Amino acid sequence: MALVVVAFAACAKTPPPAPTDKTGFGSEAPTSRPASGMGDNSAFRTIYFDFDRSDLRADAREGLQANASYLKSNPGVNITIEGNCDERGSAEYNLALGKRRADAAYTYLADLGVDSSRMTTVSYGKERPAVEGHNELAWAKNRRDDFKVR
Repeated sequence: MALVVVAFAACAKTPPPAPTDKTGFGSEAPTSRPASGMGDNSAFRTIYFDFDRSDLRADAREGLQANASYLKSNPGVNITIEGNCDERGSAEYNLALGKRRADAAYTYLADLGVDSSRMTTVSYGKERPAVEGHNELAWAKNRRDDFKVR
């Protein structure tokens, strides 16, 4: 009987979970997933989209201009543009939206002079979130195009 009391006493000393803020991330900022791909992806800017949209915002166009500049200066680099969505919506809908997002970046880069043979696109829909969470902060980080060296 004394052994049972000791076991319960030990459980009572387990610290409570850390409090979380309104974003659901606690005191730490959300972390990004490590880059996939075969080369150095750090030279590329991720671009972001508004909810349920695939048109390029001004900040996305600026990021794509920087990506185009890098690609034109490094003609041996080929990329895959990965279209991503937040968790809301069906898998099928988000795959189509992710494809439209990747295609928007592809078209813009080609218009800036990047040879289209150096680029491919893929949609991951909502299957590869950059951050975990069920709130606007997480969703905004997941509505994106990533650029991966292939």
